[in-house]
Amino acid sequence: MKKSQHKTSLFFWTIFFVSYVSTSCITESEYDSSLLIGKWVSGTEYYRYNEDGTGLTWDTADDVTEQEAQAFTWTLVYSTLTHMHILEVGGVVPKVYTVTELTATNLKYEDEFGKTYSFTKSSS
Repeated sequence: MKKSQHKTSLFFWTIFFVSYVSTSCITESEYDSSLLIGKWVSGTEYYRYNEDGTGLTWDTADDVTEQEAQAFTWTLVYSTLTHMHILEVGGVVPKVYTVTELTATNLKYEDEFGKTYSFTKSSS
């Protein structure tokens, strides 16, 4: 192997190694789950997150009130937000999202298909 080929090969493998290590060490964002507590709104869709990991969701466009809302349980681990929607007939429907923003007033997440959801915290 010629000296120039050796240098090129060494350069290539060094770049590959650095790229691999730097992408392997990316850490997932961690969000403060206490910021979720409260009522969130997006248009006519509402979510209420309670401190005990339970919640309610309803859509006023479907003429559904908070008293008639669908119950769910929730967890937030790093950026993974999981809803376990509790069906009236029994069973649960899991929905998993990736949180992209969570502040005292804004919540944004996306589902596994790349659909994004954006909510603001309601004062009421």
